[in-house]
Amino acid sequence: MLRFLTAGESHGKGLVVIVEGLPAGLAVNADYISEELARRRLGFGRGPRMRFEADELTLLGGIRHGRTLGSPVAVEIGNSEWPKWVEEMSPEPGQTTKPLTQPRPGHADLAGMQKYALPEARDVLERASARETAARVAGGSLCKLLLRDLGIEIVSHVVQMGPVVAKGGRRPGPGDLEAVDLSPVRCFDPEAEAEMVEAVKAAAKEGDSLGGAAEVIAYGVPVGLGSHVHWDRKIDGLLAQAMMSIHAVKAVEIGEGIEIAGLRGSVAHDPIGWDPEHQAYRRESNHAGGVEGGITNGEPVVARCYMKPLSTLNRPVLKTVDVVTKEETVSFKERTDHTAVPAMGVVAETMMAWVLAAEALRKFGGDSMVEVSRNRDAYLANLQT
Repeated sequence: MLRFLTAGESHGKGLVVIVEGLPAGLAVNADYISEELARRRLGFGRGPRMRFEADELTLLGGIRHGRTLGSPVAVEIGNSEWPKWVEEMSPEPGQTTKPLTQPRPGHADLAGMQKYALPEARDVLERASARETAARVAGGSLCKLLLRDLGIEIVSHVVQMGPVVAKGGRRPGPGDLEAVDLSPVRCFDPEAEAEMVEAVKAAAKEGDSLGGAAEVIAYGVPVGLGSHVHWDRKIDGLLAQAMMSIHAVKAVEIGEGIEIAGLRGSVAHDPIGWDPEHQAYRRESNHAGGVEGGITNGEPVVARCYMKPLSTLNRPVLKTVDVVTKEETVSFKERTDHTAVPAMGVVAETMMAWVLAAEALRKFGGDSMVEVSRNRDAYLANLQT
C-alpha cells in the first residue's frame, strides 16, 4: 500500500515527508524533485517570500545511486529562514514573547486553539500553513515518476481567477506543461491570462485577495483503476478527498460534474464507440472526466479544484475577538499572498498523482518496477473487449 506522512511547521527548521510503498528500482532524480518544488512557488500574486524562501532538498533514505530500494523514502526540505525563527520556534522549553491572540477568520486559528487547548494562534497556524504542501509536492514527485514509467502524465492549468474564467475547450496536453508554467498565472488561454493578471493587480491595490480554480488532467490512465464494489475505493471519491485536503480548496469537480447537473441525461453522458485501429473502446466525449462508476474508463481523468480567496489580507479589515480580553478587534496579519491559485494547481497535480499511483500499485502490484510494469503489460494485453 502506498502512503505518505508529512511533518514540520511553516517557520520550523524544515519539513519532512516519508513515502512508504514505492517499488524498488524507480529512477529518482533529485533535480526533478527540486524543479517540482520550484513550480509550487510560481504564479503572479505570490508574496515576496517566494523570492527568498528556498527549498533546501535532502534525500535522507530509501534511495541509493539514483534508484529506490523498496524501503520507505524520506525527504527533508530545509527552511532557509530558520535562523530568524530559532528562538520563536525552538522545541526547547520556553514561551513566546509575541503571542497571537486575535484569530483570523477563515483560518484554523480559533477552532484549532479550542480543539487542542492552545493559548495562542501560532501553535495552530504553523502546521495549518500551506507551507506543508511543499512536503506533499516533494513526495508526490516520486509518484509522478512512477506514473511516468507507466505511461501516465499529469498537467494542470488555471481556469478561473476571481471573476475571470478561461474559455472552455482549450485544454493543455502533456507537451504543453512548460508553456503553462511560463504564463504568469499558469493559464493556457492568453486572453484570459491578461485579464487574470489585471484582476490580481486590482485586488492587490486594495490589499485584498482572490480565489479561483485549477483543472488537473491525467493522460494515459488505463481502464480499471478504482472500483465500483466498495464505497471507499471509488476513484472519484478518492480524488475528491485528496484534492479537498489542499489548503483553501472548498469544492472539487470531476469532469463536467457541475455543468451536467443542469442537463438532461440524453446529452450528459459519453457515447461509447469502437476504435478498430487500436482495438479499444472510446468515448465520443468526456463529460464524466474519465471516471464511470468509480472506475477509470481509459479517457483522460479530469478534476477541477476551487480555491477560496486567501483569508489573510494585506489590510486589517476582518473582524475578530481577542481571546484574552474578549474585546472586538481585527485579525493579525501573517505573511500572505494576493492569490495562490497557480500554485494550488501544482499541488493538485501532486494529489492526483498520489491517488493514481496508489491505485495503480493496488491494481498491478509488485515489489519492483520490473514486476509492476510486467503486471501492467499483462493486464492490458488481456483486457476483455
